[in-house]
Amino acid sequence: MRELSLHILDIVENGITAGAGRIEIRVEEDRRTDRLSITVGDNGPGMPPEKAGNPEDPFITSRTTRRVGLGLSLLAAAARRCEGELTVAATPGKGTEVKAWFRHSHIDRAPLGDAAGTLSMLILGNPHIDFVYVHTVDGEEFSLDTRELIDGGADLTDPGTLRRLEQWIRDTLEGMHRTPGAPGTKESLHAEADD
Repeated sequence: MRELSLHILDIVENGITAGAGRIEIRVEEDRRTDRLSITVGDNGPGMPPEKAGNPEDPFITSRTTRRVGLGLSLLAAAARRCEGELTVAATPGKGTEVKAWFRHSHIDRAPLGDAAGTLSMLILGNPHIDFVYVHTVDGEEFSLDTRELIDGGADLTDPGTLRRLEQWIRDTLEGMHRTPGAPGTKESLHAEADD
């Protein structure tokens, strides 16, 4: 895959298909230690032990719609190519956590890609799922919790609200990559929604 956000999309969709009602995505970029890590956790039924014990084997899958599961094996290969690794922790009945890390500056590391677009597409397509997204760049943190937005009055099924949400995420992440103390607050999203 050309962008790491597509790997995130694949893992999240697997969790949703398995029955998760809450998905937490964490992206941590630390340019001082030259590390990028991506963690996707869910509260689903957990991954089958044979897959969790061997996540890189594309021929072990719990899907019935196709016979191979390439997602984790492709992500593991991408991480190894960049001096990183992939780990999977699964607890039956409690969920699965997939974590991949990469050397941030590695020449072969795919770009993160459109994290804002990926997240807004997931929210739009799965309004019944609670999403938590946390992105850290050199210690500065951005976080979003769809439950908090809904409790604050945001209609996440409204395309206009989702466009504003996507732009808010994009602007905030771009600002975090440029300078510390980037603009972007949850209050600004609610203010724009009231206009």
